[in-house]
Amino acid sequence: MQKTDQIYGIRAIIEAINAEKSIDKVFLQRGLSGDLIKELESLVRKSGINTSYVPIEKLNRLTKNNHQGAVANISPIDFHDFEGLLEQISSKKEAPLLLLLDQVSDVRNFGAIIRTAECTGVDAIIIPKHGAAPVTADTVKTSAGAVFKVPITKVDHIKDAVFYLQATGIKVIAATEKTNKTIYELRLKEACAIVMGAEGKGISPSTLKAVDEKGKLPLLGEIESLNVSVACAVFLYEVVRQRQL
Repeated sequence: MQKTDQIYGIRAIIEAINAEKSIDKVFLQRGLSGDLIKELESLVRKSGINTSYVPIEKLNRLTKNNHQGAVANISPIDFHDFEGLLEQISSKKEAPLLLLLDQVSDVRNFGAIIRTAECTGVDAIIIPKHGAAPVTADTVKTSAGAVFKVPITKVDHIKDAVFYLQATGIKVIAATEKTNKTIYELRLKEACAIVMGAEGKGISPSTLKAVDEKGKLPLLGEIESLNVSVACAVFLYEVVRQRQL
């Protein structure tokens, strides 16, 4: 597999979007004008595709081909419909385990989290449409192929997903140091969703306000935080431990 699967050229990207290909991100050259580029811009907005306006030098580095001012990264996986996936999971499992990633942006962290999620029986991973790490060849490699086994779905905002999960009876728990309660005081046998925050920033304040419970990991050394993929693994295995008692 190449480092990133790409398509290039304005018309080719328009056709890919219309064909409902899984596109992670579109790079557009700054300052372009014309009917075709306007059509592409309208399509990416309507489809909620992450878009960056970049100088032509960036596009030239992405591909040596005639890109016409537009390059798109194609995801190696198909993303699931959020509501449809939840209905499917809830109909099959009494106590689903879900994972929400609030703008985790490093592809290797993302891959490591997906690998742990598969090993711990996570039923689905929920990520935002904007600000999340794309699924690249590095993600696939770091996940050891687990990215093809765990359903992943995108939502406009993680906070909206939190509200939807709560309305369906799923408890939402934030992994955060902004609490006095440790993970070992939480009840994790029932249907629940764990929210992990972005590297450096943590969980967004609005999402943190919306969750049902918060839990932290006790840190006994001088360093104040764990890598997000490591913290996620500890949280998920505590769920496994409690459910096996």
